[in-house]
Amino acid sequence: MSLLVIGISHHNADVESLELLSLDADGRAALLDELCGRENVAEAIVVSTCNRTEVYAEALTFHGAVAEVSELLLQHAGNEAADLAEHLYLHFEDRAIAHAFRVASGLDSMALGESEIRAQLRTALREAQESRHVGPALNTLFQNALRVGKRVHTDTAIGSVSGSLVDAGLRLAGDVVGVVPSARVLVVGAGAMASLAATAAARGGAQVTVANRTLARGQALADRIGARAVRLSALDAALAEADIVIACAGSQSVLIGAAQVEAAMGERGGRPQAYVDLAMPHDISRSVAGVAGVSRFDLDDLRTLLHAAERLPAVQDAEDMVTAEVAAYLTVRAAEAAAPTIAQLRRRANDVLAAELGRLEGRTPGLDAGARHEIEVAMGRLVDKLLHAPTLRVKQAAANGTLAAYTAALGGLFDLDPYVLTSVESPAELPVDRVTESAQLTEDVAVERS
Repeated sequence: MSLLVIGISHHNADVESLELLSLDADGRAALLDELCGRENVAEAIVVSTCNRTEVYAEALTFHGAVAEVSELLLQHAGNEAADLAEHLYLHFEDRAIAHAFRVASGLDSMALGESEIRAQLRTALREAQESRHVGPALNTLFQNALRVGKRVHTDTAIGSVSGSLVDAGLRLAGDVVGVVPSARVLVVGAGAMASLAATAAARGGAQVTVANRTLARGQALADRIGARAVRLSALDAALAEADIVIACAGSQSVLIGAAQVEAAMGERGGRPQAYVDLAMPHDISRSVAGVAGVSRFDLDDLRTLLHAAERLPAVQDAEDMVTAEVAAYLTVRAAEAAAPTIAQLRRRANDVLAAELGRLEGRTPGLDAGARHEIEVAMGRLVDKLLHAPTLRVKQAAANGTLAAYTAALGGLFDLDPYVLTSVESPAELPVDRVTESAQLTEDVAVERS
C-alpha cells in the first residue's frame, strides 16, 4: 500500500486553470466512484475548494494509482487536460502526510491561517465515508489532520495572520470605494463563504444585503447579522445600490455580467464600485473589469496581498508544530507497520520455546515443579534477550523506510510466513525520481505506460 496525493492548487496554477478542475458535490461523488472502481485505488477522498482540487488515495500499487488518479482527474478538464497535466503535483507517504497536516492547519492556503479549510476537509471526509470509499488509512490520516489543524489554531496565533480571503477582499474593495463602515455591501450567496463575507462586512460597520436564490436561507443569514435579504431575481436592483459586491455563490454559470454592471453604474451616477469574486467557478464575468468606474478582484488578485504573511513569526510557530506532529504520526505509523513482523517473530520464538519445554518435560519426568519453573523462566528470558535487538531493528527499519528489506532478511533467518513479509511495502524502495516534494505527473505517467 502507498499513500499519495495528486492535485492542483493556487501555488502552481492560475484561477482559470483551477476553475477547470473545480468540482461541486456531484462532481466529487462521481470522481470518487470512478477512482475506487479502478484496480489500483483502495481508498479515496476528493477535496475541491476555491484554491485546490486534490485526490488523496491509498494505492494498491504506486505507479498504477498515479496513472489512474491523474487520468481521471484530468478527464474533468475536457479538452484542456493536456495543458493542465504539467500543473499537477504529487506527494506520497511522508510528504503526503505532511501536506495533509499543512492543508488542515491553513498553512497551504492562499490566505495563510484561514480556518475554513477544516470544514471543507470534514465535508470531503464525510462524503467519502457516506459513499464507502474511505477505509482505515485515509480515515486515520484525515482525523489526525483535522486534530492537528485545530491544535495549530488553538495554540498559535496563525489565525490572526491574514484573517481570511474575505478580509483581504474587503481591504482591496475598501481602497476603491472608501472606508468599509460607510459602504453598502451586497453579498451574493448564503453558503459558508458568503456567511463569512457578510459577517465580516457587518462587523466592520457596513450596511449588508444578502442576495440568494432561496430567500429563506438568505434571510436566515441576514437575521444573524442584522442585515436584509433579497431574492437573486432582484439582483439587478441590488447591484445599483451596492458600493461593494462580494460574490461567493459558486454557481455553475456567471451571475453578474458587464451589461448588468453598466446598467447599475448608470443608476449610480458614476460613483465607483468594487466587485470581489471569491467563487469557483466565477460568479462575476471578467468583462466587468472593463466597465468605467468599476474595479473587479478575484482570487488571483489576492495572492500578492496575502503573500507577505508567510514571513510572520506566527507562521513559523505553526510550521514547527506541524513538523512535530508529522514526526509523531510517522512514529506511530512505523510502529503499526512493524507490528505484524514483530508479532510473527515472537510467535515463532514462542513456538520453538514451547516445543523445547515439552521435549524437556518428556525427558526429565522426575524434575520437581520448582526447578521446572526456574528453567521455563530462564529460557523465556533468553528468548526475550535474543529477540530484543531484532525487535528494535524492525521498528527502526519501519521508521527509516527499510522495513521490507529487513523483514525479508528476518524471514530467511527465522522461517517466517512469506505472506506477511511480502505485504510490507516501503516507500524508500520506490524509484529515486519519486523522492521529490512535487513531482510532475506527465513524467510519472510516461514512466508507468512505458
